[in-house]
Parts: sequence; structure tokens; C-alpha cells
Amino acid sequence: MNGEMHPRKRALIIGGSLGGLFAGNMLQQAGWDVDIFERSAQDLDSRGGGIVLQPEVVALIRRSGIERDWDNLGVRSAHRVVFRPDGSVEHRQHAPQVQTSWSLIYSLMRSTISDIHYHKNSLLTDITFPDDHHVTAHFKGGARETGDLLIGADGNGSFVRKLLWNDTPDYAGYIAWRGLVPENAMPERARQQLHGDFAFASNLGSHILGYLVPGADNDLRPGHRFYNWVWYRIVDDAQREAIMTGTDGVARRYSVPEGLLAARWKAHLDTEAQTLLPPGFRDIVQATKEPFAQAIRDLAVDKMVKGRVILLGDAASIPRPHTAASTSKAAANALALGDALQAWPDDTDKALSEWEQEQIFRGKYLRKMGISMGDRLLFGGA
Repeated sequence: MNGEMHPRKRALIIGGSLGGLFAGNMLQQAGWDVDIFERSAQDLDSRGGGIVLQPEVVALIRRSGIERDWDNLGVRSAHRVVFRPDGSVEHRQHAPQVQTSWSLIYSLMRSTISDIHYHKNSLLTDITFPDDHHVTAHFKGGARETGDLLIGADGNGSFVRKLLWNDTPDYAGYIAWRGLVPENAMPERARQQLHGDFAFASNLGSHILGYLVPGADNDLRPGHRFYNWVWYRIVDDAQREAIMTGTDGVARRYSVPEGLLAARWKAHLDTEAQTLLPPGFRDIVQATKEPFAQAIRDLAVDKMVKGRVILLGDAASIPRPHTAASTSKAAANALALGDALQAWPDDTDKALSEWEQEQIFRGKYLRKMGISMGDRLLFGGA
């Protein structure tokens, strides 16, 4: 009888990456039915790249019912070390923290959503509103699904945002080169200078950092991990467009995946590493077989709720990576959303209204902080 009086509400989540999985878990905890729609036809667990593990992500993992302690979520580093361009140590500080990988967190969160509710190869084409309390998602091929809430968790290039919002990200004027090197393949000089620490080095228009992360298949055993590096370089629009055109001939606007970087840009990286980087970082960059790249962009929307559609994670705001906050922001958005929907189980609009303001503030604060950090590091700004 109670189930008939209060039928379970249904959420449609567009985007099956971390933001979508975080949101799906928290809505399940709040008693909602959840379906996640991912445009890719393949699993997403092969993506490279490191994440600094933040408390919000750990809190969400625990609330999802996953029992993992900090040491099983990533690789611990002991110190933060800043190198001068000549390789001498400018600053060394004891600062323990844990670094993990996108892949490890994705695998954990994906295990909590049953396959029947995770729909691959689902390309959103439109959103319509049958009434004030429901929303319908239309997909390529003619499929459509209706729910009480649609969550745009489809990343920094969000199609949900393009459909219903006017906000577009701004290019920050620099890109992040990235790479992963197997721990057991680290050059000797890189191993001596970088291994086990969270390391940084700056030069004119250049800022690089690196740390150990879980290895293939989320392996945490010493010797089986990856060294993850991120190198920020000032790049104008014309050069960015050239870099983002991969070996497959596809002209991507803001990223080129691992394995698709053209040979000329690998050679360019080697040359620049020789000129700008201290020896340890120089060696690790030159030892990277398949570097990849992403453009740094800024975004923070003024509204995250439009009727029964909301934006979450990077779809709503894109903090620069210097803040180490992209994943933790998505987790915080999802945690707060779950709390709000549980606090107002019979008034979804009230829950969304209460949820929205703090999340907008969070996105704008991180945008401002990221711009300040990045401009100071790359352009020498205040």
C-alpha cells in the first residue's frame, strides 16, 4: 500500500563516467530508481591519468557501501618536492597524501551499478518536458526514456548543457601534456629524483608535476604502478588546434587521447623537455611512449537547475587541474544531492532548490581559485 502511495522516483543520468556514477550511487541511497546512459559503446575503465584522492571521494565510496581503506585506494606519497630547472631542490616538505587513478575509482563505482541500469552506446539527441514534474530524454535511434529528474553528468563538453544552457567554457591559453610510465621502466635519474614523492618544477611558461598512481588493472604493488606526470605549457589557439588533430585525422577541439598524438608533437615534447625541464622530469617525459594532451578551460554556470534537469560535475563547472578538485567536486555535488533528496523526499523541486545554491558557489569559488593558481604558474600573474 505504501509503495502505491509513494511510487519510487526515477532519475535519468546522462554520462556514465565518474560524475554519473557518483550521482547514481547517491540517488540509489536516497531510494530512487536510476538509469545511466553513456554515449560510448565500450567500457571506460582503460583511461589513463592520476587523481589526488580527496576526502569527498572517500566519503562517497564509503556511503556507497564499498569497504576500502585509504591505502587500498591509491599510492601514498611522503613529501612535496619543488625542483629548480637545473635539478637542484628548491623546497622539500613533509606532506603525506594519497594519489589514485581515474580507472581505479571508476572500477569501484561501476561495480555498484547493475548492467541492466547502465546503458552503453546511448547518444542523447534531445530533451523534452511532458509536464512540470517529468522530463524525457531522446536518444539516437528513436529510443526515449522519461523520469522525474534528468542529471547532466556528461563532462566538460556536456551535450545537456549545450541543449538547455548558454554557458560555454573559455580556453585558458595553455594545455596539459600528460603521460604514464610503468614504474619498472622509470629511467634511473627519474627514479632517484622523483620516485615516491609528489614533485613539481616550473620554468618560463612551463609547470610540471608528477607522482605514482595505481598501475594496469589497478595494481597497487610496488614495481607494478605507473608514474603519472602532467606538464602545463602555454599554447596559442592555432597550435592547440594542430596538437588536437590526432593520427586518425580527427580534429578534436580540446583533447587528444592516449595513442593518437601525432609523431611531430612527440618530437616537440622531447625537444621542449630538453630545454625546460630538470633532469628527472626530462627523462620521464622522454621515456613516455604515448603522451596525450588536454586543453585547460574555465567554466562555472550561474544556474545548475532548469526545471527537472540539473548539471553536475564538470558539466556545470570546470576547475583547472591545479585545484585537484574536479573529481572531488563531482563527489561533493552528488553527496549533497543525495542528502537534499532524502531531506525532501516528497518535494523534488524544493530539494533541488536547496541543493543548487551551495553547489553554484562551490563551482564559482573553484573557478576563481583555479584561474588564480594557473595564471600565476604559467603567466606570472597574481
